[in-house]
Amino acid sequence: MLDVLIEGGTLVDGSGAPARPADVGIRDGRIVAIEERGGIGEPAKQTIDARDRIVCPGFVDVHTHYDAQVFWDPTLSPSSFHGVTSVMAGNCGFSIAPLVPEAGDYLMRMLARVEGMPLESLQAGVPWSWRSFAEYLGALEGKLAVNAGFMVGHSALRRVVMGERAVGHVASEEELTEMIELLRESLAAGGMGFSSTQSATHNDGDGQPVPSRHASRDELIALAAVVRDFPGTSIEFLPGATAFGESEKQLMTDLSLAAGRPVNWNVLAPAAANEELVDNQLHASDYARERGAVVVALTVPQPMTVRINLHAGFVFDALWGWADLFKLGVEERMERLRDPAYRAQLDESAQSEKSGLIRALAVWGNLTVDQTFSKANESYLGRRVGDIAQELGKSDFDTMIDIALEDGLRTSYMPPKFGDDEASWALRAKVWQDDRAVIGASDAGAHLDMIDTFAFSTQVLGNGVRKRQLLDLEEAIRQLTDVPAKLYGLKERGQLRVRWYADVVVFDPNTIECGETYTRFDLPADAGRLYADAIGIDHVLVNGVEIVRGQSFTGKTPGTILRAGRDTGGVSIPGA
Repeated sequence: MLDVLIEGGTLVDGSGAPARPADVGIRDGRIVAIEERGGIGEPAKQTIDARDRIVCPGFVDVHTHYDAQVFWDPTLSPSSFHGVTSVMAGNCGFSIAPLVPEAGDYLMRMLARVEGMPLESLQAGVPWSWRSFAEYLGALEGKLAVNAGFMVGHSALRRVVMGERAVGHVASEEELTEMIELLRESLAAGGMGFSSTQSATHNDGDGQPVPSRHASRDELIALAAVVRDFPGTSIEFLPGATAFGESEKQLMTDLSLAAGRPVNWNVLAPAAANEELVDNQLHASDYARERGAVVVALTVPQPMTVRINLHAGFVFDALWGWADLFKLGVEERMERLRDPAYRAQLDESAQSEKSGLIRALAVWGNLTVDQTFSKANESYLGRRVGDIAQELGKSDFDTMIDIALEDGLRTSYMPPKFGDDEASWALRAKVWQDDRAVIGASDAGAHLDMIDTFAFSTQVLGNGVRKRQLLDLEEAIRQLTDVPAKLYGLKERGQLRVRWYADVVVFDPNTIECGETYTRFDLPADAGRLYADAIGIDHVLVNGVEIVRGQSFTGKTPGTILRAGRDTGGVSIPGA
């Protein structure tokens, strides 16, 4: 007897092959039959009616930050509700294992600052009781609804080995040796690879650059080289958000050559207004190929709606001359912002060419007030700062700062949505199908008050396929399933094939899309987060077990903790 029979649907198997009518039979977590409709003559414990529905592989998200959320949310929502069945976490160097007691508080505050996770939720919802990477993975075994793999983060390694010296110091020879051994131990336990960041937007709870940003080039290369000895591992890296010069391209190439693995870098954000930058950044892949390496961009597949505030300071701190402001406590920061001379200095610095692409943020009048916290600011909700300034007879910058001060700096501002025009969507679709890029960059589990990129799968299928018809359904599903699965070497996942794992999504192609973004207060300590419901997804199965039915979680936790070598393979670069 089958465990599950999915009948009457249209199969899109993830390979790129044309859709076809087919039934799918599942037993013991795997697909045991794919036949023409009505061709599986075996009874099943559960039958799913997929008439007028697409049946496809579960989506693979290679860039999440669910490392903490795994302890309070087995569904890893909202990802699973949007059809994601396998995730990679521990990206950007921000894993929370390995761990020592004295590192816990630092890593919590770093995550709260750089990844927008409420500190109160990290304190209340995470036990912080493990030490080794093996203990961390073991604490999650059998407890998740989805499959989850975890990279070993550079900043965690540095903080565990170097303590407070991790910030502001180059590692000694002895410290580097200890980091190498700790990374080896973590990869042997099943870590999916090594992740790191050099991005100027990544600062810790004290406003200082995160530990990995203090690493020498030699340290980065030495740690990447460890990965070579562990089959099925990968490299994830953030080189920065600006145009790539020779040094960035060479560094990613050298990381790939040292590891013998592809380097997946984050993030490529295509828009018609920055097409030259897109070409520049994609060229890093060509540069690497010419030298025998593999470098692949992670591309965000939608216009980004961003919410930022002066309390956390993320993004604002990337403006030229602003970083020191966010090294101050909130009260001292507010005092500085009341000083007209200091304000003028900040405004001038923000406009500097040294701010790079982020300088576009400093058109203060274009910011929209997205969330307020005081009665005095209620009337400003949903309005442009420029319109409010004109009404008050103030400058745009003074208006933005004064509103924030009234809210204790918690006011949420939304810059204009970037890249929502037809030309940008066309460029985006072109990049989706470029073998130098992979769709992802969801950052799910992070920036909980800031971005809604967690819903990338329904954005591609709803906007890219159903509404805009920028690519066909079969190719879109291949890009969401088989392409990322192969990049990270997931064994027998990413396609619907007989004897492969039964990670399956059943959805309505006529209604599939991402719902409206709203704030949901369901985190530990009653903290809030941005959320969006999936529309049109009827069923999600992981390892043959239904975990999502419509908007409801079934309570089942069949997810596998993915371990490099056991669950992955075949990710070496040519010649490695």
